[in-house]
Amino acid sequence: MEARLDKWLWAARIFKTRSIAADACKNGRVTMKGVKQKPSKMIKEGEIVEVRKPPITYSFRVLKAIQNRVGAKLVPEVLENVTTPDQLELLEMHRISGFVGRARGTGRPTKKERRDLEEFTQPAFFADFDFDWDEDDEELFEDEGEY
Repeated sequence: MEARLDKWLWAARIFKTRSIAADACKNGRVTMKGVKQKPSKMIKEGEIVEVRKPPITYSFRVLKAIQNRVGAKLVPEVLENVTTPDQLELLEMHRISGFVGRARGTGRPTKKERRDLEEFTQPAFFADFDFDWDEDDEELFEDEGEY
């Protein structure tokens, strides 16, 4: 049995929609034996499909070439995850590092970063201190006798 690559990627729940699966194929994120594949490529049982989803490349063995989407419980009957251990380790390191979606220091600061910056530049103990103390202020206090 054969199935279109984009249909199989959608049916096996690797991508949420068939159009996203087709776009991934067109953009070169889906390969077989290191060769980029078109969405219309017919796949057979036993073939290995590599899908690049940053930060890693997943590898799946086709157990059934299906064209209709299956429930999440039936996915193990459709594909076998044969992703290499070094790729899985890379994924784990990525999760541990606390990736937030942008390089640190680029773009606008997050709300937390902005609050930390404001706290650093405006310490609380200087908030009510008058830095513009001059001679005229002393005369005001002397006249009132409250110095």
